[in-house]
Parts: sequence; structure tokens; C-alpha cells
Amino acid sequence: MAFEGLSEKLDAVFKKLRGRGKLSEKDIKEAMREVRMALLEADVNYKVCKEFIASVTARANGQEVMESLTPAQQVIKIVNEELTALMGGQAEKIRIASKPPTIIMLMGLQGSGKTTNGVKLAAYFQKLGKRPLMAACDVYRPAAISQLITAAGMVNIPVFEMGQGDPVEIAKKAVDHALYHGNDMVFLDTAGRLSVDEALMDELRRIDEAVGPHEKILVVDAMTGQDAVNTAENFENQVGIDSVILTKLDGDARGGAALSIRAVTKKPIKFCGIGEKIDASNIEPFHPDRMASRILGMGDVLTLIDKVQENFDKKKAEELEEKIKKSRLSLDDYLDQLRQMRGMDMGQMMAMIPGMKGAKDFKIDEKALDRIEAIILSMTKKERDKPEIINASRKKRIAAGSGTRVEDVNRLLKQHEQVQKMTKQMSKMTGRMGKKGMKGLRFPF
Repeated sequence: MAFEGLSEKLDAVFKKLRGRGKLSEKDIKEAMREVRMALLEADVNYKVCKEFIASVTARANGQEVMESLTPAQQVIKIVNEELTALMGGQAEKIRIASKPPTIIMLMGLQGSGKTTNGVKLAAYFQKLGKRPLMAACDVYRPAAISQLITAAGMVNIPVFEMGQGDPVEIAKKAVDHALYHGNDMVFLDTAGRLSVDEALMDELRRIDEAVGPHEKILVVDAMTGQDAVNTAENFENQVGIDSVILTKLDGDARGGAALSIRAVTKKPIKFCGIGEKIDASNIEPFHPDRMASRILGMGDVLTLIDKVQENFDKKKAEELEEKIKKSRLSLDDYLDQLRQMRGMDMGQMMAMIPGMKGAKDFKIDEKALDRIEAIILSMTKKERDKPEIINASRKKRIAAGSGTRVEDVNRLLKQHEQVQKMTKQMSKMTGRMGKKGMKGLRFPF
């Protein structure tokens, strides 16, 4: 999990501060020394670390902390604000052209996740109603074009390719193709190299001059730490970048790149890649304030809400609300909710809840969900609507049809009965509260 090591060390520092009623300059100096060590161990750039500690120390020694009744909380507040500022202050969006297509140029070294995360980003915008086109401008790496076609095919995004041609011509033709076919976004998947070299930079400069991309995005691997910062600095100096996508942020226990790139390059991190599956849910906008909260163990409730809404069917929710009011929840409703849960990384989401960061390894028991789904699908429509009609002989038939035991069928029916009772009580309670009390109520499993 990103920043796990840093988060644990900062938590230990703040625990010491909370144990003291008033803080002296010596207390703050000692705490800042430990914070500095934690940042350096997280692979934060030395110069960035030095400036950060100086800024926090100056504020922590001020009147607002020394005269506060809760000085430790004031220090944590300052660290939170300074971390947010260090990562850019606020989230920044991709620039969209006033006249389509918007041209996005993807750059990066080999192994950074440029192609897969470029497709994820295209899928993200596709979900927002855009019509993206991927352009295969990497003509050197073996199987690069087929890799792009396969990845884009997983999320139904078209690919423009001309085989092993001139990357500059391919980029130009891709833009023409988008104009003719109504694609309002073009993602140029350019070639990567094992290291920054002049040939790579020259080719990128020529593509830049030929098509004039609206956004030049550098894709860097968060797990390379300080090397990611050096790579970003080199690309900015030689080609110029507008923004950064950090990949593998969920797999890096240090995460120093996220805390250093903005300060070194002055360019914002706009997205971070998470997970290996290629879809829109595995790339998310980078919010400096939310990331600072995660680092300090405060959770990230806003991102949690965003993720829930991604998997949330509004029409079904309204239908469910009516059924809850009438206490008429069927086993089909139960099945719908289970299927929505499958689309969520519950461990990742639970870790965003304040005080629940230790729950990151929580996993949904997929086998249990498969078993429940098989049982419900082995029932007739009438049985799913009215589970009370399921007698002993029906249970045997359902168990045989689903490859489960009668005990499993009984357990499911018992759970459904308990949910029915609970929703009936909720319905009565929210009826007294008025219609507003029902808003946002979800099936409780």
C-alpha cells in the first residue's frame, strides 16, 4: 500500500506528541528529526525533505501551537497542510480542447506502465462520455502494437496503427482519422526506452511539433522512487511535460516519488494508476489533500464515496428504496447487491475509512459469493420473489441444482429473513423521520 511505511512512522511520532500536554521547542525539534528520517526512508528527495521540515518547524514553533490546548493536533494539522501543498495543493484536470479532438501524448520509459495506464486513462474518459482513440506510435518494441490492441480491446477502445512506420506520420494520420471518424480524444502511445536517450527525446520533440498535443503526460513508476523524480526532471528539461501519471502507487510502501515530483518539476500529478486490471476503476484522479490524509492515517472518505458511486446504479437504488419502504426485498435484490460488491476492492476501500488502514488486506470471499449466486439462480422466479414458499423438497432441488448442501440453502434463507426484519425496522424508523431519512440507504450486506 502506498506510503505504508511512512504512515506508520509518522503515526509513531505523533503518538509521542499526543502524550504531552504542552510542547517545547526541544519536543518539536526531536519530532521533526524523526519526521525527516521517515521522509528520507520513504525516498523523498533530500532537498524537498529539507525545505518541508524547515517550513513545518517554523509553523510548529509559532504561537498557534505553543499556546494551543491540543498542541499535538495543531502539529498534525500543519503537517497535513504542508504535505498537501508539497503535492500541489489541489487536484488539477486534464486540459480538454475547445475544438476536438483533444490530443494526449503519453511518454515514459519502458516498464513504467505507459501503455496499460494510457488505456486505463482512455477508459476513464470513455466512462465520462468521450470517444477516445489510441494511436500506436511505438514501432520499435517487439509486440508493442499487439499489446496495445489487446489492452484497448479489453475496454472496447479503437486503435489506429500503421505497423512499423514513421511515428511522426502515424501521430498525424491518427489525428486525421479521429477528425473523420468523430473521436474527440486521441491518445498517442509513444515509444519508451530503457533509459533517457537523445534519440527518444528527438522523436518526442518531432511528434510534439507535428501534432501540437494539448497535454503531454509523463507516466512514471512510483516504485522506482527517486529515479522516477530524475526521469521526470529529464523529460521536463528536454521535451517539456504538462503532467504526470504515477503508476503502481498501490504497491509501493515508500511513495517518495509522489512527494517529490511536483516540488522538483513544478508539474502536477494528475492521475495515479492502481491495480493491474485494465479498466476505468484502476486509475483515479490524484487529489493532494486526500493523499495527505491517507499518509497521516486519517482515511480518504471522499475517494471512498467516488468509488462507491462508480459501482452504484442510481435507478436500481431508487427501486430498492421503494421496496425497503414496503418491506418487499426479494432474493433478486440480494443478488444485485452482491454483484455490485464484486466490482469493488473492499480492502482498498475499507483502508480509506479513518482508523481502518489496517483493513487493507480484507478480501471478499469470492467462493462464498459464487455459492450464494448459484443457490439463488437455482430458484424459480416465484421462489426468489417469495422465499417463504420454499419447503423441504424445494430446498433439496435447489441444493442439487446449485451443487451445494441444504444447510447452505437454509443459511441463505435465514440471512434473507434477518435482512427483511432489519429493513422493516428501518422503514418504520425512517417513516417517522420523513422522506429525507431514506436517502442514501443501501441494502445492508
